[in-house]
Amino acid sequence: MDKRFSFNADAVKYDKFRPRYCKELFDDIMRYSDIKKDSKALEIGIGTGQATKPFLDIGCKVEGVELGDNMARFVFERYKGYEGFSVKNCSFEDYNGRVGSFDIVYSATAFHWIPENIGFNKVYSLLKNNGTVALFWNRPFAAKADDPLHCEIQRIYSVYRPSENKPVENNEKIFAKIIESLNVYGFSDVQMKLYHKTRTFDSDDYISLLNTYSDHMALDEDVRLKLERELKAAIISFGNTITVYDNMDLYLARK
Repeated sequence: MDKRFSFNADAVKYDKFRPRYCKELFDDIMRYSDIKKDSKALEIGIGTGQATKPFLDIGCKVEGVELGDNMARFVFERYKGYEGFSVKNCSFEDYNGRVGSFDIVYSATAFHWIPENIGFNKVYSLLKNNGTVALFWNRPFAAKADDPLHCEIQRIYSVYRPSENKPVENNEKIFAKIIESLNVYGFSDVQMKLYHKTRTFDSDDYISLLNTYSDHMALDEDVRLKLERELKAAIISFGNTITVYDNMDLYLARK
């Protein structure tokens, strides 16, 4: 199954446990883009709408694109009271928007699912001249080197989901690649910013959070359940609290 559909299974749980983005990130988008009431916005991979309300609140006419039917229904019900809000239940690859019609196209922790040549070229064509693209991600990190609980979690993962790739909190290679792609596909005035915040969970809620991530849901069920049991026991042994460090990277550019 296409991993992108895994998020569609439980929209309510996804909405409850996935993080929101910080106000400063949206403030920077609004300043850069100068969007305002009646500006036309396209959100790629709208999900349950964690990144949508700031645009609706200033009066933007937001159209969302969402592959999952449950997600599309959820977010439409959430924001249907806003004038000009709509959702297309399709992939961005299949989305048929009018060329040069949007003041801003944005995507929150979703754009990496789209093949690069399709995604960047299509965004460019959909934007008005001087329109803004805003791409941003939340990359939660739970592996501080000096934190005994996080070290134990990494040990557990090495048993059930071994990988030669070590967790990197701020991956400069990823940042540089996105900036390079924006330049290669014709965008200008490229800017990048970082934001940080933390969240705390008890063991049950942390496992619920993990079950909103495609790589965790894709594990063999027996392996996944054993992994979850050991993770839960480790968190409980350290006071039943775990801190997740949210690192958000934002990329802004103009057509």
